[in-house]
Amino acid sequence: MKKSLRRWGWLFTGPVLAAFMIGFIVPFVLGVYLSFTEFRTVTKAEWVGFDNYIKMWGDDVFLHSLWYTAAFAIVTTILINVLAFIVAYLLVKTFRGKNIFRSVFFMPNLIGGIVLGYIWLLLLNGILGFWARSITYDESYGFWGMVILMCWQQIGYMMVIYIAGLQSVPTELLEAAEVDGANKRRTLFSVTIPLVMPAITVCTFLTITNGFKMFDQNLALTNGAPSRLSELLALNIFNTFYGRPGFEGVGQAKAVVFLIIVAGIALFQNWYARSKETAA
Repeated sequence: MKKSLRRWGWLFTGPVLAAFMIGFIVPFVLGVYLSFTEFRTVTKAEWVGFDNYIKMWGDDVFLHSLWYTAAFAIVTTILINVLAFIVAYLLVKTFRGKNIFRSVFFMPNLIGGIVLGYIWLLLLNGILGFWARSITYDESYGFWGMVILMCWQQIGYMMVIYIAGLQSVPTELLEAAEVDGANKRRTLFSVTIPLVMPAITVCTFLTITNGFKMFDQNLALTNGAPSRLSELLALNIFNTFYGRPGFEGVGQAKAVVFLIIVAGIALFQNWYARSKETAA
């Protein structure tokens, strides 16, 4: 077996490795390099050092988008995980039609982000229209509109992961807790949740990264209005790169910083959640 792997292993790993290098490593290295240059095309890049990063931190719109996105990611991560866990906890019970409810909750995840954005733009403007407002009237409307949209789309997907985690909890432990006199609340927090920590780790990782990376829903729902105050980081980078001639290098610098922030938060969250798994 080892001889066969040494002889033929490259045949299976080679194409995947080549695709990874071409599709990720090369663009990543080139993107980091371009963040230190002023360019219009990749072949005509002039080295400017840290000028792009200095301009980036002097951009008040970018700083607002950074804190706006952080707040959005925190709120959506908490709401999606809490609500998805509650829905999953209810739908692991045995009752008629539970599979239909699971399907209904999961269906919004199958709809594209742009389509979702325009659907909720119509819905929210219809509701706010009673007060002669629109979703783009104030940044707080845009913020909570995007929170509602993100929760509606993601809860069903996270629900599926939580259902899998809840179904893996040994019934013997639940029965033992009941025999020991533990009520449902005590059993939930002392037995069920600690055993579902792997699912919580996965869902928290997905929701916090999705919150930081959201782009198409933001573009369709508010497009940054009013005055780019509801602009999340991904949309801010897009507008800098494609909407401001001569600022391509600044947009690339923002993309590099964006990658570092998201990767750092995701790695810390994953480490912290896995430490809780070990403790549990």
